[in-house]
Amino acid sequence: MDPRIRTHAEVIVDHSTRIESGDNVVISMPAVAEDLAVALHELLGDRGANPVYLNNSERASRAFLRASDDEDFETPAHRLALFEEADAFVIARGGPNVSEQGDVSPETNAAYRRAVRPVLDERLEKRWCLTQYPSSGHAQLAGMSTEAYENFVWDAVTLDWEAQRDHQARMVEILDGADEVRIRSGDETDVTMSVAGNPTINDYGEHNLPGGEVFTAPVRESVNGRVHFDLPLYRKGKEITNARLRFEDGYVVDHSAEQNEDVLTGILDTDDGARYLGELGIGMNRSIDRFTYNMLFDEKMGDTVHMAVGNAYADTVGEGNERNESAEHVDMIVDMSEESTIEVDGEVVQRNGTFVFEDGFE
Repeated sequence: MDPRIRTHAEVIVDHSTRIESGDNVVISMPAVAEDLAVALHELLGDRGANPVYLNNSERASRAFLRASDDEDFETPAHRLALFEEADAFVIARGGPNVSEQGDVSPETNAAYRRAVRPVLDERLEKRWCLTQYPSSGHAQLAGMSTEAYENFVWDAVTLDWEAQRDHQARMVEILDGADEVRIRSGDETDVTMSVAGNPTINDYGEHNLPGGEVFTAPVRESVNGRVHFDLPLYRKGKEITNARLRFEDGYVVDHSAEQNEDVLTGILDTDDGARYLGELGIGMNRSIDRFTYNMLFDEKMGDTVHMAVGNAYADTVGEGNERNESAEHVDMIVDMSEESTIEVDGEVVQRNGTFVFEDGFE
């Protein structure tokens, strides 16, 4: 076993989920990530925790979704019961074919997401970690050799997370207590939103591994303007390019995409909450220096902003503010490296990807 897999498992157990003796832990990974699952089981055994191992096969999921009638989906009570009894949840992405579910219709995906939403909500109440196993399929999607992708993933996972937290804390300080944020980029992105009363989260490798962003929730009906998401989104085996959204009083009133617009429409039509923003995130991880078609990494890149339509995380919504709820949470990215600014309460805090507290800010 590559020793970096053991290190990856140690970061998950010690830093991301902080497993303790007696914890019930659900581990969900594809077959290609078996070495990581083995390393986790060894560590959990040493710690006196109780693992349950699920194989999250994309092929099996595709077979189920394509064979099912959309109207027959129901919340799986047995899966819900599993997570009700769990203390922590670890899931890894990976697989030989990232397009395995590319022929499942957007309508079916939306119907299934609605049915399993109670399970997803229960998972989010636990200590959880989403990470990546460096599989050949994701390496190919990123345009990298398998070895290069392994280096990329494990270098990102084993970052000095305390130093990253301190770097990001300066942006958290700016956003906490702020009222209005304005994002401008090029000629097609100019959007304002209130974050008044909503906490800002410093993501340094806990729920997401790798981490590297600060994020909060917009006040639900405060978003106005237009956004051109100029970096692609890879969703269920299909690439959405140049997505454009226009917001009025928080709601997406118009949208388009140059490629796979029907997939974007399916996301937005999942439920009413899918047409509101649930997250504003600012990428701050300078060690992630290339786009890989993997949102777990791409949204953390420096020089980027991402916004997620759909569900808002409970810990980003302040008391007295309405939480946007949805079966979806889909991040999309704006490149902020050129002709771009982030303003907080009228003050420019990032220009062309450089923060006000970094060298080179003008």
